[in-house]
Amino acid sequence: MENTNINIAAVTDDGVTISQHFGRAKFYEVLFVKNGKVVKRERREKLGHNNFAQEEHHHQSGEQHGFDESSHNKHINMAEAIKDCKILLARGMGNGAYQSMLQLNIKPVVTDIKNIDEAIQAVINGSIIDHTEKLH
Repeated sequence: MENTNINIAAVTDDGVTISQHFGRAKFYEVLFVKNGKVVKRERREKLGHNNFAQEEHHHQSGEQHGFDESSHNKHINMAEAIKDCKILLARGMGNGAYQSMLQLNIKPVVTDIKNIDEAIQAVINGSIIDHTEKLH
């Protein structure tokens, strides 16, 4: 990833730690990586479950959580703030949200690294592991 420019988003509540849950996190910390170095970072507001609490929850019987059209639309709204990012870091997320991000050309990565800066470094040096077994 030496000669590339890439924006990486991490879900966070404090700007330091990657949140355990994509849907409940308050913010995105967006890091702008140029030629393998973080050149800028900014915090962006993130829509979350609390923003959709008043809406009805639609679920077809037999359908996995997060895969219905209503959920996909929520995921699209949540991703609006990071549409300039190629990678999204979270420590946990639902399978529906994961699939929605892929459809939006944002690569979600479920990491066990808590610190945002350490996780970004792992992305840059290619050692980050996507723990898809943690999807729910």
